[in-house]
Amino acid sequence: MEQFMSSYMGYIVLTGIATVIGMIVQGRLKAKFQKYSQIPISSGMTGRDVAEAMLRHYGVGGVKIEQGQGMLTDHYNPMSKTVSLSPAIYGGRSIMAAAVAAHECGHAVQHATAYPMLQMRSNLVPIVQIASGLQQYLLIAIFMFSMNNPTLLLVAIGVFGVTTLFALVTLPVEFDASNRALVWLKQTGTTRGQEYDGAKDALKWAAMTYVAAALAALISLVYLIMRYMSTRD
Repeated sequence: MEQFMSSYMGYIVLTGIATVIGMIVQGRLKAKFQKYSQIPISSGMTGRDVAEAMLRHYGVGGVKIEQGQGMLTDHYNPMSKTVSLSPAIYGGRSIMAAAVAAHECGHAVQHATAYPMLQMRSNLVPIVQIASGLQQYLLIAIFMFSMNNPTLLLVAIGVFGVTTLFALVTLPVEFDASNRALVWLKQTGTTRGQEYDGAKDALKWAAMTYVAAALAALISLVYLIMRYMSTRD
């Protein structure tokens, strides 16, 4: 029982630290969203206008731009070739609307140019969906029944390894999409001066949410590897 509590508390502390970091980053992103959603861009373009212009600039056709729901739900779906923009982004004429719309279209450009990391992430999705569903059950089994079972720990390492790989692959995909967006926003004059600086700041914090998620996944994986290594002593 003492060994169980020690192992369990160690995991709780590590994941707790990762959770706090994630909450701080999310809080900063929401603050940036509120700030830059209130500052209009001189071009007067809506998020939809920005998306259409960027896709047209790069000659990317066959991509649908639609209005989604909620807040910070913007995404690009490579299966349906759809850029979904939340209401505040779709119809907004702000720095935030321009930055987010351009970022999501950055993913569409990645798709059109066969960006390798995006292809890898897309290929991992089916496996990740299965792995994510197994994670909580494996953790329960490890903590409650077989903390020192090397076979079970190896299975868990494999499952968590898949989700961690997905989180790590996501990082270059997101950073690259932001870089593409910022280059286009600057070169075309869609955002100028402080508008561009604001777009860059907003996308930086959006990217940090993926960094926090990757850190949390990595912490869990490292913990399991350390547990496995302890069974070999």
